[in-house]
Amino acid sequence: MSRALATTTANASQPVPAGLDPARLPAHVAVIMDGNGRWAKQRNLPRVMGHREGVEALKRTLRLCSDWGIGALTAYAFSTENWSRPGEEVSFLMTLFERVLARELQALEQEQVRIRFLGDLEPLPEGLQRLIADATARTAANTGIHFNVCTNYGGRAELVRAARRLAERCAAGELDPAAIDEQSFSAELLTAGERDPDLLIRTSGERRISNFLLWQLAYAEIHITDVLWPDFDEAALLGALRDYQSRQRRFGGVDPC
Repeated sequence: MSRALATTTANASQPVPAGLDPARLPAHVAVIMDGNGRWAKQRNLPRVMGHREGVEALKRTLRLCSDWGIGALTAYAFSTENWSRPGEEVSFLMTLFERVLARELQALEQEQVRIRFLGDLEPLPEGLQRLIADATARTAANTGIHFNVCTNYGGRAELVRAARRLAERCAAGELDPAAIDEQSFSAELLTAGERDPDLLIRTSGERRISNFLLWQLAYAEIHITDVLWPDFDEAALLGALRDYQSRQRRFGGVDPC
């Protein structure tokens, strides 16, 4: 099997590791992939090497999630704030996105992964935009894990976009403002049609959500690990899932008697 982003089947294809309850796995995992630069610095390597190794960590994570029957993985790949990084690093990241997507698309198709890119895609290089459109179309009907890649994404911008779209519908007489509720608002988000994440994983020890899925993470369990993203492996994912299964999810209620 090639080291593709995808896995072997649309459903769980490997036994869930000991110590995990397969009936209580999160249906949707979101990840803030932090620490690529620090990983490279610790090894006296250029920052770009950290990003390359970060791609390998994402491939491992997607493979494991699919193998164990987790239905969706959403990765924070590039934020609206990341444009402020040095120009050379941004250019490298855009080229890296193109190369990885072009290399992995056939495997994604074959392995039934459905990929979507969430964010403002217009500022991206035209070649990358074409690859994104092609990948989205070619995998849209796939029945395996949903792989959402947040690219030029910002949570506040997403909320403003949703509010604007609802306001435009109201101004056009298509929608009564009194009819706006959580369901109608969610339908205008970039994640429309996807259930909210059950678990958010953030690597490198940082304790913030960094403008990521501000609406959708309202009741997600949050797992913080000191592991730098390029080192995120099966053991680190298992630790996050075991932490998740140790929680009592109350959604604002109280513990059952």
